[in-house]
Amino acid sequence: MLKGFKDFLLRGNVVDLAVAVVIGTAFVEIVTAFTNGIINPILAVFGERDDIGLGFRLVADKPATFVQVGPVITAAINFVIIAAVLYFVLVLPALHAKKRFGTTPDTKLSDSEVLIQIRDLLADTQSSGGGRHEF
Repeated sequence: MLKGFKDFLLRGNVVDLAVAVVIGTAFVEIVTAFTNGIINPILAVFGERDDIGLGFRLVADKPATFVQVGPVITAAINFVIIAAVLYFVLVLPALHAKKRFGTTPDTKLSDSEVLIQIRDLLADTQSSGGGRHEF
């Protein structure tokens, strides 16, 4: 039972996932600092007076009705930056490495093609001496 658990933990997918989570978490902090320090001040230029930021009020005399558009734009920019970096730094090199060093997946055979291969194998084994055969 412990051997199965050890094999599960040491499989490439689990280790890769753990590394990706740690790297992703650290990278989110960098992107958040970038958007808070650069993007948000730029968006605030287009907002109302004070430090409210980009958005609009639903009711003119109630500050609580201010709809903030800036944080939504900031979150979208965060997402695009993180997705682009993960794709170009992790996914694309992994795909190139898999193409270069990995095996190409076999094409899925139809039922009739599998039966033809079985027939051919049986014919080959019977013509090579008959007797007991193991598959």
